[in-house]
Amino acid sequence: MAIEVITREDLNEFRSLLLNDLKEIIQSKPQQTKQWLKSHEVRKLLNISPGTLQNLRINGTLTYTKVGGIMYYENTDIEKLLNGNKVNTLPTLFK
Repeated sequence: MAIEVITREDLNEFRSLLLNDLKEIIQSKPQQTKQWLKSHEVRKLLNISPGTLQNLRINGTLTYTKVGGIMYYENTDIEKLLNGNKVNTLPTLFK
């Protein structure tokens, strides 16, 4: 039975190779966003209360899909809502 000795240099080389491989995996895989979000995810994303989310549904401001008592919101609809309500402000202070 042969005995192999692992040195610090071997461990450092392994660490750097492992880090490089992980960096490649992370960079090659684009960040995927979920297409459908549940109510609690939307509330957390927009930092709103359950009542506010309900008002957005009732007013028709935010569309949703209900499946078996769970409401799902499409991520693109949330982005449209945010982009549609952008306010362009003009700096008026010190004029």
